[in-house]
Amino acid sequence: MKRNLLPRYALFLVGLFVASMGVAFSAKAGLGTSPVASVAYSVSLITPVLSLGTWLNLLSVIHIITQILVQKFKCNYAEIAIQAVLAFVYGYLSDFSCWLIRNIAVNSYPMQLLYMFLGCLILALGLWIQYKGGVAMLPGEAMNRAISRVTGRKYENVKIFFDVLYIIISTVICLVFLGELKGVREGSIFAAIAVGNIMKLFNRLYNRYFAAYTPTA
Repeated sequence: MKRNLLPRYALFLVGLFVASMGVAFSAKAGLGTSPVASVAYSVSLITPVLSLGTWLNLLSVIHIITQILVQKFKCNYAEIAIQAVLAFVYGYLSDFSCWLIRNIAVNSYPMQLLYMFLGCLILALGLWIQYKGGVAMLPGEAMNRAISRVTGRKYENVKIFFDVLYIIISTVICLVFLGELKGVREGSIFAAIAVGNIMKLFNRLYNRYFAAYTPTA
């Protein structure tokens, strides 16, 4: 099992980069990002001194602190450390991905819709690759898992609750500081509905066409 750990972490890192490209495409569309990134994106619009990736890093710190408090400090600190490293890698990858597509012009609503869809598709692929890596979780998802275990609530229900909460917080931030909805729009709602279902589609396609050729470790 340990022999396969390095390639699994490599696969997870590939998933992080792909997911960061999904966030970048969603940001480029300007129709709102995925729920978990919407708060960081909204704040980055009103305080451009710090980048989207930096705000994602700060949000990850909040997620980690919440995990520790919810579990009353009885948590796996090695796993927490891994989460922190991966979260900061993800934040900087998000900035790098935004830089990669910085010169692309999106100047019409149909183009915005196209980039919104591409962002969700790429994000779902990245998350699915991370899932297939099976070695770690980013702090946001790990926080949901910790709350699920402590409260006995289903993980899916905890995730839905926080996705809705992120959208509400982003909406308030945009309306109060920008006077309009920019960080959270139709793209955020579409991402909340579509990303999970696209991941299920990737999983069905993988199980149907590729699973038989994949070593089981």
